[in-house]
Amino acid sequence: MDLDDIRPLKKSEIVIGEDLALLSVAELEHRVHLLESEIIRIREAIAGKQSSKAAADAFFRS
Repeated sequence: MDLDDIRPLKKSEIVIGEDLALLSVAELEHRVHLLESEIIRIREAIAGKQSSKAAADAFFRS
């Protein structure tokens, strides 16, 4: 059994390209906050992977 089979899928609050006309200013601001937080999380993941790759490259070069 795979973990994906037992873990419930999380429904995203944000749909890229969704019509924004029906959302209030507060909802739009909340959406911006969520997206900015996700961008920070993704950039941290990228930095971590780049750091690991650099360490591996340095180890195998020596």
